[in-house]
Amino acid sequence: MKSLQDSLYNWLTIKIVCDDRPDDTAAADTEKMFYDILMKEHKVAEIEVEKDDLMYYVQYTKDGERNKSRFPRELIEVMLNQIQNEPDKFVNYPVD
Repeated sequence: MKSLQDSLYNWLTIKIVCDDRPDDTAAADTEKMFYDILMKEHKVAEIEVEKDDLMYYVQYTKDGERNKSRFPRELIEVMLNQIQNEPDKFVNYPVD
């Protein structure tokens, strides 16, 4: 099992891709998979995301307590930046 921190990182990385590309079905499916891991394996609820110039902040409830993790924007936005810089490599194919 991955750590909660790893699961939050993976979920947040793909979530910002989904937010930028709402029609990207592969990204949406992947985001749902990581969200389910957070809910089912780590028993996390009430996830909220904020960001500033340097960091993303993820607040969540676990075991009845409110917790907060932070991640550098440059790490979280790597995938999104790659997609934006090379869109021809990340074509969103329509669902049949």
